[in-house]
Amino acid sequence: MKTYSNIYFIGIGGIGMSAIARYYNAKGYRVSGYDRTPSPLTKALESEGIEIHYEDDIAYIPKDTDNTLVVYTPAIPKNMGELVFVQENGYRVIKRSRMLGEIAQGQRCMAVAGTHGKTTTSTLVSHLFTDSGEGCSAFLGGISKNYDSNLLINENNVIVAEADEFDRSFLQLFPEIAVITSMDPDHLDIYGDEAHIREAFKAFASQVSGTVIVKYGLDITPEDTKAKIATYAYDNPSADFYAEPLEGEHFNLHYPGGVIEDCVVGIPGWVNIENGTGAAAIALTYGIDPLKIKKALASFSGVKRRFDKQLEKDGIIYIDDYAHHPNEISAAISSIKGRYPDHKFTAIFQPHLYTRTRDFADEFAIALSQVDRLILLDIYPAREEPIPGVTSEIIFKGVTAPEKNLMKKEELIGFVEGLELTGKDVFITLGAGDIDRLTGPLAEILKKKTDR
Repeated sequence: MKTYSNIYFIGIGGIGMSAIARYYNAKGYRVSGYDRTPSPLTKALESEGIEIHYEDDIAYIPKDTDNTLVVYTPAIPKNMGELVFVQENGYRVIKRSRMLGEIAQGQRCMAVAGTHGKTTTSTLVSHLFTDSGEGCSAFLGGISKNYDSNLLINENNVIVAEADEFDRSFLQLFPEIAVITSMDPDHLDIYGDEAHIREAFKAFASQVSGTVIVKYGLDITPEDTKAKIATYAYDNPSADFYAEPLEGEHFNLHYPGGVIEDCVVGIPGWVNIENGTGAAAIALTYGIDPLKIKKALASFSGVKRRFDKQLEKDGIIYIDDYAHHPNEISAAISSIKGRYPDHKFTAIFQPHLYTRTRDFADEFAIALSQVDRLILLDIYPAREEPIPGVTSEIIFKGVTAPEKNLMKKEELIGFVEGLELTGKDVFITLGAGDIDRLTGPLAEILKKKTDR
């Protein structure tokens, strides 16, 4: 890549964009950018010396076109003023995925792809490499609680990347070792149907040079890739790598060369044991010592907004999770019910995107019917314009939970304040929108209820 003095990010506050911005800022480039609204992440970037503004205004764009690279996220509307300006005025303009691909070029890339599970799994991989002493640079889709960042930098040539299927972004990566966690239908506004999603994942698998490790049962065959194919699973001895459950949340981790006995992942739930197995499969394939992997799994603190415990006090538990697809929601609910089987379960869900709500309304209703009480909020639109007839109501009408409530986000805090609790209560917030802005106030209200 040509050397540039300035790197300008349009949509700098996105989780993937901010990791790349941090990377180039650490390398000494002049980094700046635009985002629509301030957030804790943009404030963190500003504290690191990155200039950010929140108005669509071309005056903030560096004037030196020859020495300025512009990076944008596809979440930005195509008619956004700054984006149109740089495209029409001689700047080199590339998508975030292309930028990540250029960083990874010539490196030993460890990639994690999948319609869900990839953020926790890729963050686990980065922790296994870092804690073991091997080291890596990592570009993550969430904030690692071990390192309080979505970016790790190491001077070796190993890169861990979350390979995002949105807009086929992951086809910019050519990994040495990759994990595919899932290939469920999602992003149908981009792909159209499930067949095209599978086609994209098969194309990704074809770009892996060494070993592609797929969740057992996924349709990746030797016809799809020249890489060696291995499988992983939770509690399935037919897989090459699998977790054999023991008492509590301990497990034996079986792999082709032997077994790592009495493992535990630092965050709870069977789904995280499965994610840990996938991450360990990458580390073992790479050649990291099994005992170092065991130690690192136990010290993993998780990812913000992934099964992220906000409160556990006097019988009240509150967990925040990014789950925004029906299968993710079902997995989160199943993990929590297995851990707290005798608690009353309240889920608070903010649907993400009109298209996803339209495409999976029935599946969302089935998944959310597994709880005792549902609080369903309005749709978070993200990059989309409203679709006539598509509201949270189309999910709500199909929910069969004993208690269900439909309300605006602004009504949530007052509603929870008025709830009578049993003394054995689990709350979970779910969604990929801005529901995380409410986690602090919710945790505070629930904590006050334990003090009464």
